[in-house]
Amino acid sequence: MKILYPGTFDPLTNGHLDLIERAEMIFGEVIVGVLENTTKKPTFTLEKRINQIENSVIKLRNVKVVSFHGLTVDCAKNLNAKLILRGLRAMSDFEYELQISHTNRSLNKDIETIFLSTDTNFSFLSSSLVKEVAKFNGEIKHMVPPIVEKDLKNFYR
Repeated sequence: MKILYPGTFDPLTNGHLDLIERAEMIFGEVIVGVLENTTKKPTFTLEKRINQIENSVIKLRNVKVVSFHGLTVDCAKNLNAKLILRGLRAMSDFEYELQISHTNRSLNKDIETIFLSTDTNFSFLSSSLVKEVAKFNGEIKHMVPPIVEKDLKNFYR
């Protein structure tokens, strides 16, 4: 079964990567949808984020990376994905993610949202936290894939 994992992935963290790997084992085919969010100013371009993800999932046979803009449910429908994957790090994520899930369900009843909790080793991670640590030259090797570590260090140089 095909599942869409949407996000801005600015940048991709090891928590994201863990969810992608686990989703591939559970659902078979994972489509990572990289959102082109016009309301945010991302650290990395859309093309760079796609490249970072593709490089990080190269050993996973059933993971595809695409870009999209607009509604996640429209992206899922266009890709024939009946499932949307969302990650939960803490209870604080649940309320927000549930609201999004209910909104998506109101827009398209044929698409379900599946929640996976993050591995406890990654429960503290967020893209904004990683960028903050990298900005002040802190160690991020345990937080992100190698290509992202390199790109962040170059960005904040």
